Amino acid sequence: MKDKKIQSIVIIAFGVSMNFIGTLIAFTFKLPICLDSIGTIMNSFLLGPLSGIVTGIMGSFICGITFDIYSLYFAPVQVATGFFAGYLYRKSYLKGRILPISILVISLFSASIGAVISAYVFNGITSSGSSIIVIFLRNIGLNKVLSVFIVQYLIDYIDKFISCALIITILNRISKNSIIRSCGGENGEI
Repeated sequence: MKDKKIQSIVIIAFGVSMNFIGTLIAFTFKLPICLDSIGTIMNSFLLGPLSGIVTGIMGSFICGITFDIYSLYFAPVQVATGFFAGYLYRKSYLKGRILPISILVISLFSASIGAVISAYVFNGITSSGSSIIVIFLRNIGLNKVLSVFIVQYLIDYIDKFISCALIITILNRISKNSIIRSCGGENGEI
């Protein structure tokens, strides 16, 4: 039991570092996608929704106090991502033809939360490279809220698709038995 807890803590720490690195890359290069939930999704798959949520919140906190204050405010997005990624993975919905639809479910919830935060707390302008697209849409006549929601839904779907596809590819390449042994059971059960 103690070994499982230590393994879980190490996996969570690794996920937080993945979120940190992804966020730093997106922040540094002003990418329109965030790359801030790769570790959240990985840990939701491996350890379940609660571990994904913890990973996401810790990642947002660390990024927020080190280089991107906006990350702190978007921690609720990580909660939604961690919960829905873990839940859908446990229900085996993140496979095959249903994968894009399942990622849409994850991104709808996380994008809705992110759009509200972006539009009403930051007036649509954050540290993300997608703020340029928001400005463009506002300059062609769309209102602030609509511009933010359009960008958030589009960018969040692409971001979550890349993150899920990356983690699924990695997990498929690793022996399933070794993942189950190290994480405690089928579909992220500890």
